[in-house]
Amino acid sequence: MNQHPTPSTQTPIRNLAALEDEITELSAHLNAATYRLLTLIREFHERHGWSGAGMKSCAHWLNWKCGIALGAAREKVRVAHALDALPNISSALRAGQISFSKVRAMTRVATPQNEDYLLMIANHGTAAHVERLVPVPPGETQRALEQENARHALRELTWYIDSDGSYVLKARLAPEQGARVVQALKIAMESENVSAERSFHPETGAPVETPIAARRADALERIADHFLTSDKSTATGGDRYTINIHTDMNTLKADGEGAESELTEGGNVSAETSRRLACDCGVVHWLKNGNGTVHKSALDIGRRTRSIPPAIRRALERRDGGCRFPGCTARHYVDAHHIKHWADGGETKLDNLLLLCHHHHRLVHEGGYGLAMPVGGEPVFSAPNGRPIPSGPDMRFRGNVFALTTGNQREKIEIGPGTVVPQWHGDRMDDAMAVEGLIRRE
Repeated sequence: MNQHPTPSTQTPIRNLAALEDEITELSAHLNAATYRLLTLIREFHERHGWSGAGMKSCAHWLNWKCGIALGAAREKVRVAHALDALPNISSALRAGQISFSKVRAMTRVATPQNEDYLLMIANHGTAAHVERLVPVPPGETQRALEQENARHALRELTWYIDSDGSYVLKARLAPEQGARVVQALKIAMESENVSAERSFHPETGAPVETPIAARRADALERIADHFLTSDKSTATGGDRYTINIHTDMNTLKADGEGAESELTEGGNVSAETSRRLACDCGVVHWLKNGNGTVHKSALDIGRRTRSIPPAIRRALERRDGGCRFPGCTARHYVDAHHIKHWADGGETKLDNLLLLCHHHHRLVHEGGYGLAMPVGGEPVFSAPNGRPIPSGPDMRFRGNVFALTTGNQREKIEIGPGTVVPQWHGDRMDDAMAVEGLIRRE
């Protein structure tokens, strides 16, 4: 016998028109709440509220605390700052009249001079219409073949080692070469493993602005890491792609007296940097005579050994899955960090190893951040001031949809079922006219 739910337990069939109104009205409330969220993000970013716990940027904090993907989080930070100079678009979003998708597209090109025109497009069209209008590429100038050949002949890249050991690079590239290099740098800067968008004072933990040029330098190193670890570069074998550092135990030990190590290619690195690089590397032991020359038996003693055997490395990657620093999402090109350095007697075993991305590995060594691993427990990180860094965001109650609508009503924002619905009747967008109208307002 078929059993049917009693009338009292049946879900009532809702009127479709009422259901549609509720969806569009709630969407408008969400738009208004998004404006409030963006204003809070802008203030939080400007006051560096995200810093102090090893976070790379406000976007990384949003990823950790709010579960927003890094790309979307960066867009929210960008849009939050762009809206500060766009009062009309801000007002429309605050009133729930336009969606974040439309605002995100408009703020790529919006200025106080053209925002009204962009709003007109947004109010009378869909997000797809706005997206089509915004990415209007400028016309490209045709170059003569002789000029192109002359540029190609002038391409060059040179470098030298400065007096302080820093590498100074200078390049002149053909347009297509430069474009590819710049694109690679941009992608590397946006990747999860790129160096910090902010750095921190080693004693106070206060955020220190990292110049864009410094971030490009970090991105260039990231590109080099990718090439040096690719199948094509490693297939040839040998030490051709190895960076060699000459150091000794007196430098690698935590209480050692050595201050610097020497790079074969030229320049020096600090003792703490040597310890970081030695955490996860191949090690060659050399025996030298008293006069500094290599002992005749160095061929036997100098055979290369791995600091971390492949089996342990695979187990470590399986256990950690990526950087273990709280809130970090880096999964590729991570270092295996010895919690107690092998130079100080630490064992190369899972209980004494942890995966860290380049940025957080540097914080633990050169940045003054602490790391402890209780027996059988989870890693515990601490800021330079000794304050523990929580392993995850708190799970406080975040509110509900009724609080959302009530808050908007308290702000006297008038929202109804038709607030967010664009005034578009299915007609085709005239691209030429739309672009011409936008250009006139530049």
